Amino acid sequence: MIRQHSRGRHQRARRAYNTPPKEAPAQSANGKPNIIRPIYQKPSFSRFKNDDLKLKIAVLGGLEEVGRNCTLFEYDGDIILVDMGLQFPEEDMPGIDYIIPNIGYLKGKEKNIRGVIITHAHYDHIGGIPHLIPALGYPPIYGLPLTNAIIKKRQEDYRGLRPLNIHNINVADKLQLGNFELEFFHLNHNIPDSMGVVIRTPEGVVVHTGDWKFDYQPAGEQPADLQRIASIGSQGVLALLSDSTNASSPGHQISESEIRTNLDDIIAKAPGRIIIGTFSSLLSRIKQIIEISEKLGKVVALDGFSMKSNVAIAKELNYMRFSPKTLIDLNRTRDYPDNKVVIVCTGAQGEKNASLMRIASGEHRLIELTPGDTVVFSSSVIPGNERTVQRLKDTLFRKGAEVIHYQMMDVHAGGHAKADDVKLMIRLLSPKYFIPIEGNHFLLHYNAKVAESMGFPKENIFIADNGQVMEFFRGAGQLTRTKLPADYVFVDGLGVSDETNIVLRDRQVLAEDGMIVVIATVDSKTGKLVQNPDIISRGFVFLKENKELIEDLRHRVKKLVTDSDPLSWADTNNIRNKIRDYVGQFLFSKTEKRPMVLPVVIEV
Repeated sequence: MIRQHSRGRHQRARRAYNTPPKEAPAQSANGKPNIIRPIYQKPSFSRFKNDDLKLKIAVLGGLEEVGRNCTLFEYDGDIILVDMGLQFPEEDMPGIDYIIPNIGYLKGKEKNIRGVIITHAHYDHIGGIPHLIPALGYPPIYGLPLTNAIIKKRQEDYRGLRPLNIHNINVADKLQLGNFELEFFHLNHNIPDSMGVVIRTPEGVVVHTGDWKFDYQPAGEQPADLQRIASIGSQGVLALLSDSTNASSPGHQISESEIRTNLDDIIAKAPGRIIIGTFSSLLSRIKQIIEISEKLGKVVALDGFSMKSNVAIAKELNYMRFSPKTLIDLNRTRDYPDNKVVIVCTGAQGEKNASLMRIASGEHRLIELTPGDTVVFSSSVIPGNERTVQRLKDTLFRKGAEVIHYQMMDVHAGGHAKADDVKLMIRLLSPKYFIPIEGNHFLLHYNAKVAESMGFPKENIFIADNGQVMEFFRGAGQLTRTKLPADYVFVDGLGVSDETNIVLRDRQVLAEDGMIVVIATVDSKTGKLVQNPDIISRGFVFLKENKELIEDLRHRVKKLVTDSDPLSWADTNNIRNKIRDYVGQFLFSKTEKRPMVLPVVIEV
């Protein structure tokens, strides 16, 4: 391994990077944001007497799940963040819309945040921005043009917020953000404008890949800049933080050009309409579908708000080029022969309210499945969605559609590096430390095994948990036991909370064992029952089939209230707690279920 981190060179680097840059104006004369480039003053050697300065790295989300990616870098009071994503809820999270990173550590440090760098425009990297950026004091955001355009478009859904302090950059730009000098390099993914980030710090160079793959024949963009990556590696890299999502799969990720061949064949030979389900952010795939359809003289209709928005942005920025006649409104598809219509929609993951599910269930207001339709799943299945996707396929087959998915032929190319791609990245950068990121814990281990298979020292591979701090000083790194807050922060229709775990637990109880309501009506003066307690059950037991149990419970509650000291009824909370505890224990002893018990005391 190349370890170009001698003490003398390292101290020279620290002197250079700690020199305060001159402030560049926020905007140029034409009103467009300037890129802040490093303009160095004469080094101040007095700042280097403190040998306790250390580079700290902590991943606030993305090390124990697929999603909510966010990485924190801190040195001498300066903080930068890379990505700010969301995670979609799991099956045991009823009522939760999504999960975002925990920024508890940054409370009180908002003024120290020099910038937020976004590697690409997928929601697991940008989805937390509307919720977290206001809480952080609107620090500047830096991203490539398509990335920023999608961020701005999504921000329109959150009215009442200040405009984002957002800046377009180019991969050739350099940014000086406090003690951090940043550079960028082009990588392939399945959305244009994906990039890796080079972070030059006083302790050495750190590379963050974001989501990436090497594609030697990509669709509508250049291959990854291998020469640039090798040049970065030749200068010495302290640590590499690399995507783990597909590192468990052997070989190289297939190219988008291979997918095009199969899509071309399917679209050309389909006897009727073609309905293609994919991600709204998979713009490289959507671009190919539109181009193939246009070549074959077919029209394309898009369904799904986010998909329409993303395609409009990509076309405006010249990432897509096609005739205005190729794209039609969904309500005009009936004006064309079935074999001339291609519908591209969201919902390939079986989402309940997405377009493809509504088409399959017969609830779509414009599209009704008919025998002869061909449905293509042009995306892989996100872990956890297997059952919903299978049910969706079953429904489509019952309606007489022909279904094609990636397990039958290559109609989807993953956007993440496989094992051999990871090996090439490590060879090109030759880092001293390797840090797997972006994936469940087992995926981090698979990524680590790839590095180990190349002879990478095991002690130089850091498999961290969310929030676990990694420190670097004078070329040496360690995975500490210090942990920053990294618990789930839930977002539902009512807002954001890091205390929603209590609400979530209640929802899980309701989903599993239901609820039972005990209503006791008492005389406010004497504390005596006015009438027998009422028992209401929802999702627990059927009252008609369990009359004995309910009557037994009613009798026991009546006895509990009657035997209690009437004076104690002045404290209705105390009585509610007594009823809750007693009823809960009694029902568990009889049914081995723990329904939610809601005692109601009415004083008359």
